[in-house]
Amino acid sequence: MNSDRDQHSGGVSHFIELARGIVPPMHPAGRPFVAGAAVASFLLRRFSKRAGVLGFLVTAWVAWFFREPKRVLPTRPNVAVAPADGTVSHVVEVAPPAELGLGTDPMIRISVFLSVFDVHVQRVPAAGEVRKVSYHAGKFLSADLDKASEVNERNTVQLRTTSGHDLVVVQIAGLVARRIVCQVVEGEKVDAGQTYGLIRFGSRVDLYVPRGSRPLVEAGMRTIGGETVLAELPEG
Repeated sequence: MNSDRDQHSGGVSHFIELARGIVPPMHPAGRPFVAGAAVASFLLRRFSKRAGVLGFLVTAWVAWFFREPKRVLPTRPNVAVAPADGTVSHVVEVAPPAELGLGTDPMIRISVFLSVFDVHVQRVPAAGEVRKVSYHAGKFLSADLDKASEVNERNTVQLRTTSGHDLVVVQIAGLVARRIVCQVVEGEKVDAGQTYGLIRFGSRVDLYVPRGSRPLVEAGMRTIGGETVLAELPEG
């Protein structure tokens, strides 16, 4: 009898582990939204089972939107990994964001557009120290437009890598996005691939790397945050 119980317990534990591997954890910023949607669904179910089912489907979608899957960092040294899941929309040389005071010397900007179906957490592109965090109020143009980098609402983070390079990551709001979450502060030590923020409901993330870096992606390619190498940084 005990053997049967042990086998049953082992089977349940194995199923739970499999489920954890398939269903990604949720970012804490999504919990209030999921809780609110769940409560609304229970209330709707009291009046209509069909409406309740629809409400629970919406609740499941909200939980899926705020997913924060685990990622495996590349082992290559001196690289910048993608700060977000999405599609590369631009790879251009432009001046860094004016709010950082880094001057007008061009950097390479790699822009990643996130649809509402992409993972929406942002990740640190390389290990180092946060040197500056700057929020800029602005418009809510479509995030796939090139000028969105300059005119849209955004949050900018300057990072000094352990190898001495200055990188810039910019969270940009879009047509639907209305809330940018940034969880790092100036002076904080961060690790590559670490989750540092989130943009709600469709957006864009720009990564600026030093001139002399070698981009490894081009417009139209898909990225996986924390895993896809966007550029090799200059030696030294």
